[in-house]
Amino acid sequence: MKTVRSSEEFIFDDQIEWETIGNGIKRKIMGYDDKILLAKVHFETGAIGSMHNHVHSQVTYVESGEYELTIGDVTKTIKAGDSFYIPSNVMHGATCTQEGMLIDVFSPIREDFLPKGQ
Repeated sequence: MKTVRSSEEFIFDDQIEWETIGNGIKRKIMGYDDKILLAKVHFETGAIGSMHNHVHSQVTYVESGEYELTIGDVTKTIKAGDSFYIPSNVMHGATCTQEGMLIDVFSPIREDFLPKGQ
């Protein structure tokens, strides 16, 4: 892993543009360094986060909305106030059944989420 410049210490939501990452899904990167990254991800009702995996460990807090979440071979309904953990390299994905926001934390940093040159 290359060395990544860290984010600013203070990050203001209203100063960050949303990045569209799929049909009905957008995100904001809210802070990072080489070891960790925090992102807000907004889902419209019906938006699908396709099944995928990555080497990063992930912990997510459901700020709002409701989702059908699959981790490995298990699917459960999660809603505002819930959280989940995804181990490294485990397949996972979600379908949003009620518009909402997820707060994702990845370790190590998701370099693929950063603009080129960061």
